[in-house]
Amino acid sequence: MSDASHDFGLRAAAPLRSAAPGSLAARVLDGDVRAAARLMRLIDDAQPAAEPELRALFPHTGRAQIVGITGNPGAGKSTLVDRLIAHLRKQGRSVGVLAVDPTSPFTGGAILGDRIRMQDHALDAGVFIRSLATRGQLGGLSRATSDCVRVLDAMGKDVVLIETVGVGQDEVEVCRLAHSTVVVVVPGLGDDIQAIKAGILEVADLFAVNKADREGADRTVRDLRSMLELNHAMLGAGDPAGWEIPILKMVATRDEGIAELWQAITAAHISDDQLQIPFDSESIFRHHQSMLTLGMFLFLGSALLGCVWWVCAKDDPNRSN
Repeated sequence: MSDASHDFGLRAAAPLRSAAPGSLAARVLDGDVRAAARLMRLIDDAQPAAEPELRALFPHTGRAQIVGITGNPGAGKSTLVDRLIAHLRKQGRSVGVLAVDPTSPFTGGAILGDRIRMQDHALDAGVFIRSLATRGQLGGLSRATSDCVRVLDAMGKDVVLIETVGVGQDEVEVCRLAHSTVVVVVPGLGDDIQAIKAGILEVADLFAVNKADREGADRTVRDLRSMLELNHAMLGAGDPAGWEIPILKMVATRDEGIAELWQAITAAHISDDQLQIPFDSESIFRHHQSMLTLGMFLFLGSALLGCVWWVCAKDDPNRSN
């Protein structure tokens, strides 16, 4: 059985409530691209009109496989996502992509240029690509990311890929949102001391050593393997299932290693036998609990920041009316 047909999350035991006919939620459930884009805009702008639509969509979520792609700036995340989209489309799977770009701390603007590398899929009806700006949110994601994932899930996308901003060592929020997290690294960014530092390297379900045609790729693999062995020795048995984190070499620009990467992502997510576990499985429940917690904290943080900004602006004598 194809894993695209499995439930990758929780489903409510009670019958699903239907969205109001003609509403944005109802149109999203019917796969309407324009409705999904409009709802994501409302979410990104924190408009109150988005809340009832999200409530109507929530019971219909839980089927999409959510994959996080993170790593340093310039590691080739966008190119990797582009090649993953092509690989998944060849398998007949629909794909949603959320590409998060940094917001300028000076102008407040964002280029939203990650999707430039994904233009080959712009006319593909089975692919939905949305860029999001961080708008000052830390952690590698934007406040709207978790809700936009739910929109794509309810829309019927089989796989949702989340590309974070180029991150440092402690922007790890994506691991709380995605079923599987791919950390993209490239040769030559640091020595073995960098590899053992805590942070982003510890949240990986697998490592993709991109640009492996460069000198130093083998050393990067060795450093990562040493880090994992050290963590295993310090933390004991680790994963009760005995999962060994894969480290894959690839050259995304030449489409080398993409098929192996997706195979490893699927294996890292959950095995075929485990896919048949009941909806109240403890591991799946913990993941959805983590997603909801992250969404709540992102919302509260954004609301608090907005209140502080409003108070400061109100008391600023130089503020223009």
